[in-house]
Amino acid sequence: MADITAIILTRNEQDYIEECIESIRNVVKRVVVVDSFSEDKTVELAQKAGAEVYQHEFFNYAKQYMYAVEIADVKTTWILRIDADERLTEESAEELEKLCDENENTDVNGIVLRFYNMFMGRPMYHGGMYPWKKLSVYKTGKGNIEDRNMDEHIILDSGTTIDAKKDSKHLAFRGLTFFTNKCNWYSTREAMDYFEQIKVDKKNANFKTRVKMKVYYKLPLGFRSWIYYVYRYYFRLGFLDGKEGKIFAFLHAYWYRYLVDAKIYEHQKLGTEFKPTGALK
Repeated sequence: MADITAIILTRNEQDYIEECIESIRNVVKRVVVVDSFSEDKTVELAQKAGAEVYQHEFFNYAKQYMYAVEIADVKTTWILRIDADERLTEESAEELEKLCDENENTDVNGIVLRFYNMFMGRPMYHGGMYPWKKLSVYKTGKGNIEDRNMDEHIILDSGTTIDAKKDSKHLAFRGLTFFTNKCNWYSTREAMDYFEQIKVDKKNANFKTRVKMKVYYKLPLGFRSWIYYVYRYYFRLGFLDGKEGKIFAFLHAYWYRYLVDAKIYEHQKLGTEFKPTGALK
């Protein structure tokens, strides 16, 4: 067991929270769940699985996560940011424990985990979606989360990162109804974030955000979602993931990315104000 506190943000995750906690149980010393007033059995199941549970009103992931770190008053060397739909495998859990122990006193302050995404019961290994990487583990006090509405990342204050080599599992897309609802919910937050990013100094943003703002959003509205589809499905070989790959690439481009563009256009044309989305139902 490594010297890690795991932080999980939840909202109606009764079907996922137990398995998530089980996947990290033998690696972390402490599990902290911050729940957005779930209407199902998430809180009860998390507590039964051994987690400390707090409840807090949701505004966005960044603010919720900052609250979680504050309320948790973390004393362990490392913090693991993990979602209820993410799983460490036996191999990735063993690797994470080893990396944390080996780098407790080095200048490595962050560990980038790698995931494969599940969509309609099939792992997505193409389309530029694999491996999906994010800085999920960092030394306490050495990192902060970007305060933004969408696509927030952990940013290190100092030190270096290392990449895990073993795959973990991400169940973000679940069923098609959940997937399309989630895209609609996220598209509002991304449109809000677009207008906020225009006003801020992009030098402090991560590489992905800079590319999105300086390259992707410079393309004509609507055209960029087509380019996104062509890039994912053809150039990044998304077609090799079969029918599921086709459905995923099409919906992600023409439902999610095009919907973001449409909401940006609506706001620019009509001045429609964005309303707080709250937590994803």
